[in-house]
Amino acid sequence: MNYKIPTDPNILYSYMNMILRDRYSSLEEFCAVNDADADKIKDILKEAGYTYDPELNQFR
Repeated sequence: MNYKIPTDPNILYSYMNMILRDRYSSLEEFCAVNDADADKIKDILKEAGYTYDPELNQFR
């Protein structure tokens, strides 16, 4: 995972929703541009009770 991406689930949740809202049309686009692992991000956030909604382009 990119070193700039937070690993704390609560910070990651806020970070991902902000970055997806402001800069990227999808989680896949974000991961391609930043060489990040979508499954790892989803796993970290799933442990904290969040799932990705592609229609809304955010974690909920």
